[in-house]
Amino acid sequence: MPIGVSDEHRDLTTSMRGWAEGLGGPALARAAEGQAAEVFDAVWGKVVDQGVVGICVPEALGGGGGSVLDAAVALEVCAAALVPGALLGTTVVGALLARHGSALPDSARAGFALGPDVAYDAVGAELLLLPREGAWWLVPADEAAIAAVEGLDLTRRAARVSWTGPVDAATRIDGLAEEDVRRMALTFAAAECAGVVSWCLATAVDHAKVREQFGAPIGSFQAIKHLCAGMLETSEAVAAAAWDVASAADAGDDEQWAYAADVAGAICLDGAVQVAQDCIQVLGGIGFTFEHDAHLALRRAITLRALLGAGDGFALSLAGRAVSGARRRVRVRVEDGHGEDRDAAIRTEVREQVAAIAAADDRRAALVDSGYLTPHWSAPYGIDATPVQQLVIDEELAAAGVERPDLKIAGWAVSTILQHGTDAQRERFVRPSLLGEINWCQLFSEPGAGSDLASLTTRAERVDGGWRLTGQKVWTSLAREADWAICLARTDPTERRHRGITYFLVDMRLPGLDVRPLREITGDAMFNEVFLDGVVVPDECVVGDVHGGWRLARTSLANERVAMASARLGVSVERCVELVGDSPVDRVRVGHQVALATVCASLGARVTLRALTGSGPGPESSVAKLLGVRSRQEASELAVTLAGHEPLLSGADSSADLHEMLLTRCLSIAGGTTQLLRNVAAEQILGLPR
Repeated sequence: MPIGVSDEHRDLTTSMRGWAEGLGGPALARAAEGQAAEVFDAVWGKVVDQGVVGICVPEALGGGGGSVLDAAVALEVCAAALVPGALLGTTVVGALLARHGSALPDSARAGFALGPDVAYDAVGAELLLLPREGAWWLVPADEAAIAAVEGLDLTRRAARVSWTGPVDAATRIDGLAEEDVRRMALTFAAAECAGVVSWCLATAVDHAKVREQFGAPIGSFQAIKHLCAGMLETSEAVAAAAWDVASAADAGDDEQWAYAADVAGAICLDGAVQVAQDCIQVLGGIGFTFEHDAHLALRRAITLRALLGAGDGFALSLAGRAVSGARRRVRVRVEDGHGEDRDAAIRTEVREQVAAIAAADDRRAALVDSGYLTPHWSAPYGIDATPVQQLVIDEELAAAGVERPDLKIAGWAVSTILQHGTDAQRERFVRPSLLGEINWCQLFSEPGAGSDLASLTTRAERVDGGWRLTGQKVWTSLAREADWAICLARTDPTERRHRGITYFLVDMRLPGLDVRPLREITGDAMFNEVFLDGVVVPDECVVGDVHGGWRLARTSLANERVAMASARLGVSVERCVELVGDSPVDRVRVGHQVALATVCASLGARVTLRALTGSGPGPESSVAKLLGVRSRQEASELAVTLAGHEPLLSGADSSADLHEMLLTRCLSIAGGTTQLLRNVAAEQILGLPR
């Protein structure tokens, strides 16, 4: 997915892509090798005509009147097409000047310096933003000594710059600090990183679909699938971080922008280099040739990282912010056609309803009665809430200190009953389940049918008035506490795989059920084996059509739940922030975990934003599962490491950190292993062959 997820930004991406690719950036970069940067002059005129530079400059100053996020979307497209020239430098300088009430002259190119001698995009520029005597100055290029340097990035030109003359010809930018310049440069560099990784991922996937080895496309090999799925994970993380830092720049809160910039620095710069390297790996020998464009993308990624620094420095800074109590607060808003929040008309009503819930003696019952426990469901159990309404309800419940109870398996069971069950089943099960009067478990997995659930063998044989179930289920959470279970069993043994499976509701007190606890590595026994020995389930407990259970198992309510992003980093990451001392090494490790957790929250916010704009689900939700598992596992292990000798002195029963570390090992197995999910992502999202 590109940075922009709104309709306007998707339209901007689409409209600019053909133009940017038509400029022939890679060919121009090769043509300019060893020559002066004037080769790029013709391109610059087209960039100016297209309105790429100055997008985020106010109209009153002669700009496009857009946002920083608008400009980031444009730079992403240009970077994916390797449009050459001073786009980054000019955009950075123009955005900084706009914040101080001035603008670059029309069509002027600008470079900037982050070090004492080297200026980025300086060759061919009319103006340079340079530091001197504790201040920042806009300097005419002819006032400085500029020695062009053909660096690693063939699409750009840096220079060694010396400015020692009088300051009379320069303009001092009062109030501008080095951290402002770095933050703005990082914001737009993150957008360019997103463009680089999107091109690299698409190039690698396209090649993997057609390149054959051993008689098959290489994309059908699991090793290539996993490599491309890993690229997808990183590219989505880069896009989310780039979107968030640009959004934070527009929000007007410098502390939040600084936090988001550290996250982007920890994620985007190294991420772009890694994806570019992986692209060449998938391409193989052709990717190592100068004729292929892959090395140009790698050169751009490495140059951006060299300009701003590797991720560790940003992680170190981010850890310090987290220790001081800072957290990223993402507030998703969708405006109407007049620039007003779409939630304004409903917030008062929601706030009044939430106040009544907060004052109730039985908050859970009040949540159920109001429909606010599951607002996305239809009445009478929900209110058919739109995504905007759901967000407002979430925010108001949080503000009032009202927590929704976790429905656990009941959420899956009840949603299926609502969508596919009979009126009698809905009357019998839905409200009691929402009130917590009925607890549920799930009888799906079997010893020979875990991730490959379609190979289940538990059989259901027809008897008078119902079905006799025989088989074994395993990894069943909370089976000993459950009143009822949702169960898949094979009702037609002549059919294979997904056919001939039926969805049952099973009373866990029926004769023939034997529940045996399975002790896990934590020492707990949350999981269970469940043996069904001739358990008779009446016809009234069949959900949907006989033999049609597979479809039910894979569907949920069409009106999907959305939620606001939490400012919390997760139990283990928060614990790492609490435990970390002054060691720079430890702080870097913690900072990377803070960045990953923040990106996971940003991915969730992007999913919500897509829902708010009426778009279908994108790859963010699938990637969020993979990255979320990684975050919890890595952070829980780091928390134990930071605890030092404490885990050696505490048993599993008394060490919450150790318990969490052991518990999270199941996350990459439950609900489909990480490896299986990467196969699914490669095939269903990226379109690689089976």
